Amino acid sequence: MAKVKITLAKSLIGRLEKQQRTAASLGLKKIGDSTVQESTPVLDGKIAVISHLIKVENV
Repeated sequence: MAKVKITLAKSLIGRLEKQQRTAASLGLKKIGDSTVQESTPVLDGKIAVISHLIKVENV
């Protein structure tokens, strides 16, 4: 499987609770936080929920 680097680019303040919990489940708390994870269908769904808040790069 391919790995992806996910970086939080925008603030979570004022966002829906679902979006805040999704970011937390990815390990993203503050702007600039990033994580590298395996690309799976579950991860793709989480990325879709907060796609407007993050930057995704293939590693």
